[in-house]
Amino acid sequence: MKDYQVLEIIRETGVCAIVRGTSAESLCGIADALKAGGVKAVEVTFNTPGAAEMIKELSKKYGGDMVVGAGTVLDPETARVAILSGASFILAPSLNIGTMRICQRYSVLAVPGVCTPTEIVTAWENGAGIVKIFPAGALGSRFIKEARGPLSHIDMMAVGGVNLGNIQDYIKAGACSAGIGSELVDRKLVEAGDFEEITGRARAFINAVKNARG
Repeated sequence: MKDYQVLEIIRETGVCAIVRGTSAESLCGIADALKAGGVKAVEVTFNTPGAAEMIKELSKKYGGDMVVGAGTVLDPETARVAILSGASFILAPSLNIGTMRICQRYSVLAVPGVCTPTEIVTAWENGAGIVKIFPAGALGSRFIKEARGPLSHIDMMAVGGVNLGNIQDYIKAGACSAGIGSELVDRKLVEAGDFEEITGRARAFINAVKNARG
């Protein structure tokens, strides 16, 4: 899938599920639950044991229905491993130009973490498809609204501290999407096998984005 197609899917649904610290055995249950709830973008963080193999499995099994990315990618070497494992987008908590160059080399969507206007513009000038406003919970939705004033041509994803109580604030402020971690893929729910609850949460987040967009 082309990077611009991946970008469109992330924009369309407005929700990217973050899978962190879960077991490979739970992976398909999580993916099925998210898919049933309408989520079409999922990232597996690289501080999860076996992340590369998880990405490979998800990409192979769900690649026609979901876009699968890698998160917590801190350097070009990790980005390359993720891409060769099948990741169709790369997210990072920080801005690393080398990582972005690897993404450009393989025509994979780069989503670097930024928290200042200078970082936003630097990321954009170096090929970011979306910038990840992180930590959004500390910066607040007002940061996105004000940053979008002069930088309205740059897509922004809110990540960190986003929940059902505030996601609409970020979307109304101008975020094209939000990355949701434990508020969606809760480890206790996974361990209990309560995938129906994850589906319900996924559906609630998707509906919240739709309502915020009017």
